Parts: sequence; C-alpha cells; structure tokens
Amino acid sequence: MAFDGVEVLEVQMGKDSDLAARRAIKRQALHAGLPLVGLSTHQGFVSPDKAKRKANIERTTRSLEFAYDLGIPTMRVNTGTWGTSKSFDALMANKGIESPLEGYTDEQGFEWVIDAYGLLAREAEKRGIVMGLENHWGLGRTAAGVNRVIEAVNSPWLRTTLDTGNSLDDQYSEYEALADDAVLVQAKTYFGGGIWYTLDIDYQRVASILKAAGYKGFISVEFEGKEDWKTGVPKSLAMLREVFEAKA
Repeated sequence: MAFDGVEVLEVQMGKDSDLAARRAIKRQALHAGLPLVGLSTHQGFVSPDKAKRKANIERTTRSLEFAYDLGIPTMRVNTGTWGTSKSFDALMANKGIESPLEGYTDEQGFEWVIDAYGLLAREAEKRGIVMGLENHWGLGRTAAGVNRVIEAVNSPWLRTTLDTGNSLDDQYSEYEALADDAVLVQAKTYFGGGIWYTLDIDYQRVASILKAAGYKGFISVEFEGKEDWKTGVPKSLAMLREVFEAKA
C-alpha cells in the first residue's frame, strides 16, 4: 500500500510475541524496506490493588523489552481505566467518562499512575525507548490528564502519543495541548462510518497544529470505519499523505 513504516499493535501479536517470531518480523520488515516505528501496548494502573499495579508494571517492562528487541523507538502506553463501565460500548456511549470505584477518587488514581510511570521511565531509559502516553480514555482521556502525568514524572522518556480520534470535546485545543510533546500521531479515519462514533476531523487544521509544534514524526493510520479495510485503508493513506505532504 506504499506506507513508509509500520506500527505494531502488541495485543494482536498473540503467540508471535516470542523471541524467534519477533526477530522474524524484524527481518521481514528489513526485506520490505519498512522501519518498525512504534509499538502500541495496553496496561492499567488505575486500581487500588497494589499487586495488580505491580503486575502491570512488569507487563509494561516486558513490552519495553519487546520494543527494544525489535528496534522500535517509541511505545504507546495508557493510564488505564477504573473499569466501572459495564462494557467498552457503554464507555464509548458515555464519551469515555466513568466514575471511580466506590470509596476512591481520581486524585488517588493519578497518584498510582504517576508512581508507575516514574518507575517505568527508568526502564524505558535503559532501553532507549520513548514511551508515548496516549489520550486514551481513563485518566488520560483529556490532554490535561495526560500532561499532568507527564509533568509529574518529569522524564524525557515519557512523552505523548496523540490520537486524533480520542478527543471528543474541543478537539483542536486538545490536539494543541498534546502536540508539543508528541512522539507519534495516530490519525483516525472513518470511511463507511465509525464503529462507535464518527468524528469530523479537519486534517488540514491538524497538519497546521503539528507543523506549528515542530512535529516531524510519523503519522500512523488508525482506520475505524465500517468500509472494507482493503479500500478504507488506501483511501485513508491517500488523504493523509496529500494533507501532510502539502504542509511539509
């Protein structure tokens, strides 16, 4: 499809995450002339259960090692959610907003997240991988939440992954608030209508915001439309390439 690189979604790797399979992917990417530019991972630290938070720190450290082995320079990470929504569909219907567990507060949640990434930033530095905290529901739903964690951790090894489809209110101000620290941009497209919702994103405006912030990194296509991916993904690539090359 003439992409310039590949972002790997760890959860889709399955059994292919073992060492031999990783290195086969690295070799295949070399032969295809496509750099592996990002690893997207899932973790959650919004829990009063210390053992659960510790397990997620260990899981994320393993993901950092995975990225290191593949030569991937940046890794998407999350805050996690309270898990009080009945389902992901319910979470989306409520614009990603959910109440804390009974007896707990978001303030406590932020403390747990900040503590976890304080430890993980040191693990990321050992491997030379910049983590990008995404505006991805939970306490990272807004730019203010993402930036609060980044500022508290205060490490160059924790920056932002900007997802254009996860800012549902005042989206362009949200993009501007995240753009300065962005190490990867995930650009949502919705050909055929969105699965959970459809955002009307002005990518000319997004490109201007990123240019003003000095962003020169990759734009990763994240197709969430109902159209067949065989046509929806090439349309997405063509549209984004035209917009961002014009702003280069």
